[in-house]
Amino acid sequence: MSAEQVSFLDRKLAAGPYPLDTLRHSTAHLMASAVQKLWPGTRFGVGPSIEHRFYYDFAFPEGVRLTDEDLPRIEQEMRRIANEKRPFSCTTVSRDEAKQRLAAMGQPYKLEILSGILEGEPITFYSHGDWQDLCEGPHVASTEQLKHFKLLSVAGAYWRGDEKRDQLTRLYGTAFWSKDDLDSYLAYLEECEKRDHRTLGRSLDLFSIHPEVGPGFIFWHPNLAIPRRAIEEFWWSEHQRRGYQPVYTPHLASEELFKVSGHLQNYGDLMYSPMDIDGQNYRVKPMNCPGHIKIFQSQIRSYRDLPIRYAELGTVYRYERSGVLHGMLRVRGFTQDDSHIFCTHEQLEGELVGVLELVKFLVRTFGYQFRAYLATRPEKSIGGNEVWEHATRALGNAAERTGISTEVDPGGGAFYGPKIDFKLKDALGREWQGPTVQCDFNLPERFALEYVGKDNLRHRPVMVHRAVLGSFERFVGGLVEHFSGRFPLWLSPVQIALIPIKDEQEEYCRSLRETLVFEGFRAQVYAQGTNLNQRVKAAQQDQVPYMAVCGGREVESKAVSLRLRTGENRGAMSFESFVAMLKEKRAAKALDL
Repeated sequence: MSAEQVSFLDRKLAAGPYPLDTLRHSTAHLMASAVQKLWPGTRFGVGPSIEHRFYYDFAFPEGVRLTDEDLPRIEQEMRRIANEKRPFSCTTVSRDEAKQRLAAMGQPYKLEILSGILEGEPITFYSHGDWQDLCEGPHVASTEQLKHFKLLSVAGAYWRGDEKRDQLTRLYGTAFWSKDDLDSYLAYLEECEKRDHRTLGRSLDLFSIHPEVGPGFIFWHPNLAIPRRAIEEFWWSEHQRRGYQPVYTPHLASEELFKVSGHLQNYGDLMYSPMDIDGQNYRVKPMNCPGHIKIFQSQIRSYRDLPIRYAELGTVYRYERSGVLHGMLRVRGFTQDDSHIFCTHEQLEGELVGVLELVKFLVRTFGYQFRAYLATRPEKSIGGNEVWEHATRALGNAAERTGISTEVDPGGGAFYGPKIDFKLKDALGREWQGPTVQCDFNLPERFALEYVGKDNLRHRPVMVHRAVLGSFERFVGGLVEHFSGRFPLWLSPVQIALIPIKDEQEEYCRSLRETLVFEGFRAQVYAQGTNLNQRVKAAQQDQVPYMAVCGGREVESKAVSLRLRTGENRGAMSFESFVAMLKEKRAAKALDL
């Protein structure tokens, strides 16, 4: 992939006489008019512009079921209409006239939209040629300006996003002011598709989802469980170095716990139904924090004990609607790298500095750049101004002390405290939901948490929630796409492929494998296939980073001929030097080969 394609999200796009959102919304109208021309009687939902794209939702006549194969036909009709150079015109009408128009057009979804327009707000129809739509606009001047567009896919969507309402057909497309921008975006989408973790999950045998077991639950295969295990070990070692204590909490707890925490009242729609155990309701946990709080409460705490830093790779369960489930990125059961810090108000800033330093170190180890947002007090919140100001100032000062530049997200904090949210930028320039660091005044109050201070009086601690990697499912799924399935050495399921040129060298390769395994490496002998090319190709398809090819000369000199999965041939080197190089790369957690 070229540098131009990789940097698409950062490139400066060609400017036009109208904003891109206006161009794309107008193209959505063009698409809708083409659809109605091809399938008379089609009913319309909504057709907004979204990031880089647009869509329109349709209810087709009975018996019509669109697929991606229909998109070229729709595009052809769109171009025909666009070439007629029809102007977009706006008409303002009364509510009664709008009802009459929409009823005559047979558009029940538009009538529902009309009912949501407040009294006094203008009601407008936009038309091009003989096609019209209830719409607030704006639009471009003419269909003549709609030249560089492409329809992308067909999907299903519930009306108003409600699973209990009608299921409609959603058509996605995109549009730009220049052909170069359109071509660059399509190349970017092609690369995104190649990197899709679901596609790579099948080709590299990484994970599976079994609907008969339950949608949204991930089965980790060995080829992905191995990288996960390596990340877990790295995560634990770094946390132990920083004074975190490991804890484990049950997956199931009495409903009463989640009533006290407020999760049942505020997140009940995300929690699974209760199960009766000995006449009492129990729930699978949606969060790990109540369990950590109970450990804190298990004994009287002194100011000398603080700060206390608990860390858990805790699996939680949340109900996500089936329509939003997406591979490993949106699931119903996931493991969080959850940590909670209990500290005094005086210790808060120092603890936040430690958390932010850890965030920087961990995410950069995986090759991510990031943007940080300081989210401040929302309108609905708890706690006095003094504690909010103290916590917000502590977050800002900690970011400054660690060299992290933050953008302010006014009112974006949780109701229980301010936070810093991170967005990770991957190899294609896409942003992923990343670490979050949150100050919490709510749970210490709800659970009446206390510690004994220097004055021998009881005081309320501050609680910090933080997840650096977040969900392991989402983080590792994102890593698959970030690396395009080509994990660096320290994460690769198989790190070294030992490849005999002929069967006579297989025994030598197996002896080298024993040494490598003893040194803690994951090595495999690739002796399948009838010739060297087939064996090398098999290792490349498995994305093994290093291939040690062994022939007669290598056996005699106790050496290997080194190849990389990229196809680069580095030639012969002693086996001892090869192992030393591998150890150096592993210790550095190098991203390159």
